Amino acid sequence: MSGARTLIIVRHGQSTGNAAGEFTGTRDVPLTMLGREQARAAGRHLSERGLRPDAVFCSTRSRTRESADMILEAIGLPRQNVVEAAELDERDYGALTGLTHQAAEARWGADQVAIWRRSFAAAPPDGESLRDTLARVAPCYITRILPAAMRGIALVVAHGNSLRALVAAIEGLSPDAIEAVELSTGSVRLYRLAADTTIEACDIPT
Repeated sequence: MSGARTLIIVRHGQSTGNAAGEFTGTRDVPLTMLGREQARAAGRHLSERGLRPDAVFCSTRSRTRESADMILEAIGLPRQNVVEAAELDERDYGALTGLTHQAAEARWGADQVAIWRRSFAAAPPDGESLRDTLARVAPCYITRILPAAMRGIALVVAHGNSLRALVAAIEGLSPDAIEAVELSTGSVRLYRLAADTTIEACDIPT
């Protein structure tokens, strides 16, 4: 898959919050050494396929910008002209933010925490649901990301849940289907779009 009308989405590399098993959410935390290597590996994968982004988007959190910079460096492109969009920020975990999964489960119970983590409509106390996240990600996709992808090759580097929402917007997924979407740190998805903006091909490298 190469050429125009291509959309690439990459989850940032492992962060210190990921490594600690925390609900990182809106906190700004750096990448680990493994996370930096995951970002470089994503960039090498794109370079090997001849994919050189014309437009790059990330969230306002440094772990996505750092990942985007390393991806561009691996491709051989300058670390500039990266657009930071708050709409792509990670889901706000509210009262869970900064807690480990184990600590959250000890307080609210494993079943309740699992519902907050994976369901479409349930939100943790003072936090966002995936539906809330989709409500801000989808307009960004329609007005900014999709037009860039239709003109050439667009790269989006963001977070697990904001990218789940983006995948839902791209693929038109149902709430049940959205709940099943999983993106590991450093993972890559490639979409080739048709002239009418529908998906012509989707590649999820293993």
